[in-house]
Formats: sequence, structure tokens, C-alpha cells
Amino acid sequence: MQDTIGRFRTDLEAELLQLRRELLTQTYTPGSYRETIITRPKRRMISAAPFRDRVVHHALCNVVMPLFERKMIFDLYSNRAGKGTHAAIRRAQQFCCKFNYVLKCDVRKFFPSMDHAVLKTTIRQTIACRDTLWLLDKIVDGSNRQEPVCQIFPGDDLAEATVRRVGLPIGNLTSQWFGGVYLTAFDHWVKETLRCPGYVRYVDDFLLFADDKAQLAEWRAAIVGRLLEHRLHLNERKSRSYPTKDGVTFLGQRIWPGQRRLCRQNVADARRRLRWNVRQYKSRNLSKDALLCRWNSWRGHAAQADCGPLIEKIKQELKIILGATGTRATVCCAAAIGTTTPTTRGAPIATTTTRTMPTTTLGSVV
Repeated sequence: MQDTIGRFRTDLEAELLQLRRELLTQTYTPGSYRETIITRPKRRMISAAPFRDRVVHHALCNVVMPLFERKMIFDLYSNRAGKGTHAAIRRAQQFCCKFNYVLKCDVRKFFPSMDHAVLKTTIRQTIACRDTLWLLDKIVDGSNRQEPVCQIFPGDDLAEATVRRVGLPIGNLTSQWFGGVYLTAFDHWVKETLRCPGYVRYVDDFLLFADDKAQLAEWRAAIVGRLLEHRLHLNERKSRSYPTKDGVTFLGQRIWPGQRRLCRQNVADARRRLRWNVRQYKSRNLSKDALLCRWNSWRGHAAQADCGPLIEKIKQELKIILGATGTRATVCCAAAIGTTTPTTRGAPIATTTTRTMPTTTLGSVV
């Protein structure tokens, strides 16, 4: 992959001119995806498009996505400037303070289930330019085969179910945007037809808030039917209603009216990744700067979740683990991490150093 990027950048002007000619003459064809299977937090297939295709994706999104932005509701937080996961979590916490109950919903296998015909129809409600639609169709049709999803909808026959193209690659910038566009009409239906006063969506995860639990049950039944129109199924196991005082899990955090915490699985994954990064550092496959950059990235995320004590605990673990690698690693770790627990994302890191540290093995740290 790095070789491909390097070759493209080495002859950047010629590559861009070639892409321009292909787009103008409509001879552009997307390349093959590089597929990787990940298992945490759950099994997924991540698809990486060739670098030249990603250049096209970014250029296309810069032009057409502002047009879709105008139709999106305020409380859609995925892949939008000024939004994101932390903004969605803060908004959900605001609604937790206002309402007694929350309905948490999740679409079953969202990206592998997105129907190409439905997506193209949705796109044509906003875009009319034939050349732009040609390119959008090329990208959608060029999607690689996703994990099989056997779903039958009202009015389907077995032949139609096997012929219809479904699924978008997780990893494309365009796929992330299409995830927001695909359910834009659904968002307006929730706000304008159900008249839900508190609603937050991030891709396929969404929350509905109300003071009446029976109202949420009615909305849930209506949502099941509405999603069928988009050829999607609600994940029955993950879609439930809760009292907001008991907390709700959303985007990797547990949210209550007065506080929020990282989920246990996220904490376990953070420790696992931390130990793996330390092993890479010991074997000189990872630089000191890269190791500390990854630590600081997670630290900022945890600080957003009011996890000061947890940050301090994992920070001490990192010091102990690096202490086993010798004086140089100990000093580097202590100088970069310091002894201060941050309270906000991006808070400055103290530079107090400690050269004496207990020696232990990687596996003995809990």
C-alpha cells in the first residue's frame, strides 16, 4: 500500500491529469479492494480502495456532500464537520437529563445490507447532474462483495433476493457518507411524523427519548415497519428501552444524566492495544513518538468520558511495563506521560520525570 502511495506521489501531476482525463471521458474504472478481517470489537471486513480511487472519493465528497448536508437533520452526527462521536455523546447526555426513558436502536448489519437500488434512488432526489450520477453509480457498483446477508422483504421472491446488489465497503469515505444519506428520509420521519422530541443518530446507531415508556414501545414497532421500506432490519437483540437513570451504552460509552464512562470492553481493548504497542516498541518496530502519540490519542478520548482515575491507573501500568525495558524506555515514558491526570481533551502533559521504577514483566501487569 505504501509503495502505491509513493508511486502516485512521485509522479503526482501526471497521475492527476490521467485521472482527470478518465473522468472527463467517463473511462474511469475503480480498482480492486484490499480486504482485511478484524475481530474486535466485533468481526468485520475492512476494505481499502487503491490510493488513486481514494483521491477521487475525496474530490467527489468535497463537491456533492454540501448538497446533502442541507437535507440532514441537526442531530445526525456521523461524518459531518463540527459533529462526531463526542458531540453525539454530549447531545445524548443532554437528552438523558430531560427525559425519563430512552429507546436504543441498532440496524442489523447496516453496511452489508445497504441496497444499491434504494441508495441510487435516494441520491437522485438531491443530485441531477448526469456526469456526477455516472461517477456515483460507478463507485456504488464497484463495491466489493460483502459478507452474505440473507434477508427477505415483503413482496420479494427468492430470485429477486439473490440478484439485487447490496453492501458497501467499510473503509471508503463515500461509504461513510452514504450511511448518513441512506437514512436521511428516516431521520425526517422520526422528527416530523413520530414527532420525537429527543433523537440522536450516528450512522446506524440511534436513540429516541421520551417520558412515556409506552410511547417508546409504539415508536419501536413503527420503526421496524419503516426500516423495511429501506430494506433494512432492526437488530432485535440490541434494540431496547431503558430508564435514563440506569444509563445507556452509546458509541462506546455508558451515559447517565450526570456522568459518562468508557465501557469495560473499550477499557480492555485499550489495555490490550497498549501492551501490543509496547511489545512493538521493545522490538524496535514502533518509534517512541508513535507509541506516545497513540497513548495521548486514547488519553484524550478517555478524558472526554470523565475517566481521570482510569487514565491514572493505565498511565501507571504503562510506566511499569516500560520500566522493564531499561532506563532509556523508563525515562522516555516518564518524561512524556508525567504524573498529572488530564481533565480535558488535549490538556498539556506534565514533564516530571522519575528514573526509578519497579521492574516487572509484561504479562504480570493487570
